[in-house]
Amino acid sequence: MSARDGDGWVQCDCGNKHWGLNGAAGILLVRGSEILLQHRAPWVHNGDTWGIPGGARDSHENVLEAAIREAKEETGIDPVHLTPVQTFSDDHGNWRYDTVIAYATDLLIAHELNDESHEVRWVDISEVDQLTLHPSFEKSWPELKRIIQAL
Repeated sequence: MSARDGDGWVQCDCGNKHWGLNGAAGILLVRGSEILLQHRAPWVHNGDTWGIPGGARDSHENVLEAAIREAKEETGIDPVHLTPVQTFSDDHGNWRYDTVIAYATDLLIAHELNDESHEVRWVDISEVDQLTLHPSFEKSWPELKRIIQAL
C-alpha cells in the first residue's frame, strides 16, 4: 500500500477523464452563509476555475480521510475546527467524486499552501454562480446548494 497510490487518470463510464484511480473526494466547508472555495491554478486540470479542495483518494482511505487530507494539503486547515454533516456522491459508474459537507468554526483558517491554488476564500452562497466554476463542481452545485440550505 503506497501513501499516494490513488494518483492517476481514469476514463469513467460516462466518457469523461477524471483524476483518481480510486475515485476522488473533496470537502465543502460551510460557515454561516459562506462556503470555502479554491481558485485553481491555470496549469492544473480544469485550471483557472473555482471549486472545493479535493483530489484523488488513496486505496487505504475512506472518503472523509481523503477529503480532509486533500484540504489540509491544499489549504492548511486544521480539521479540529470542522464537523462533517453529510456526503454527496457524484457517481459515474466506475469512478465517483464524494463531497463531504462540513460545518467550519470561526477558528478555521485556510490559505493557499501550494502552486495548485491562486486563492482560497470564503464566498457567499448567493455569489457562487457568478464565478467560473470547475465543470464537475458546477454540475453538482445546484444539488449541493440545496443540501446545505436544508441543513
